[in-house]
Amino acid sequence: MSMRTTPGVRLLPNAITVLAMCAGLSAVQFALNGNLTGAIGSIAVAAVLDGLDGRIARLLDATSKMGAELDSLSDAMSFGVAPALTLYAWQLQDNRVGWVAALVFAVCMVLRLARFNTLLEDADQPPYTKEFFVGVPAPAAGLLALLPLILTAHFNHAGWWANQTVLMVWMVLIAALAVSRVPTLSLKTVKVPPRLVAPLLVLVAMLAAGIIMFPLISLAIAMVVYLLHIPYAVYRHNWLAKHPEAWEAPPRERRAIRRRSQRMGLRPPLRRSVAGAARRVRRRYNHPNSPRRSWRRLELRRNRNDTNR
Repeated sequence: MSMRTTPGVRLLPNAITVLAMCAGLSAVQFALNGNLTGAIGSIAVAAVLDGLDGRIARLLDATSKMGAELDSLSDAMSFGVAPALTLYAWQLQDNRVGWVAALVFAVCMVLRLARFNTLLEDADQPPYTKEFFVGVPAPAAGLLALLPLILTAHFNHAGWWANQTVLMVWMVLIAALAVSRVPTLSLKTVKVPPRLVAPLLVLVAMLAAGIIMFPLISLAIAMVVYLLHIPYAVYRHNWLAKHPEAWEAPPRERRAIRRRSQRMGLRPPLRRSVAGAARRVRRRYNHPNSPRRSWRRLELRRNRNDTNR
């Protein structure tokens, strides 16, 4: 019997999905006990496991409809319910409006995942749309919602970011980004040029060192960088929508198309007759032996005595 048909091997992706759900829900227990670092770590572990289960399923040819449904349920629990309950247990227990914010966040995560599943079945999407997510993905949204908690755990005190009003507004904003139509980049389709592989590996090593030595602030910086990439993702999405010739082009050809379009947009080409006339005028009045023409002699500026005529 081959490895791909072994029942135990085919069960592995679903087991990882269940572990991700258990890790995400464990964040609530850590928050109730006041262990902020444990709550943050649980959501982060759930995000890592969520990124692994689908890839392992495709690698082992163990994808199934049950696995897809289980993955969506795990994401809803780990990145919707768990962050909402964690933030509520941490700072919003004595505020009834805080429970409303927690409900809004959890519901928006569920709606975001439902829309994601429907988009997977839509075969009429243009090819370039596979490079983007519609809205902020659930794992990123779950970690972004915990940013005030991450800052509090790192600095070991609750600053202005831990204020109840600020926290509720932050939760609603992240929920709105998750269910919005704002495009965000999908790392699964990012192609790295060969000349950038070595610098990228160095950056990965630096990121790993930062996570080991300063895990909380490194995670916070990563979340801020993720938010800052959204305007670029919107620009890239809009540019691709207007340039169908670049949809299936390799990265080098796509960069060439972008450079050509930028040159045409910034400096439109002159007509041949106009350009030739401009060159003749420059040669006529810039010749070293030609008499110097002043603005007045060229009758481009009136004399002062003529202003009252």
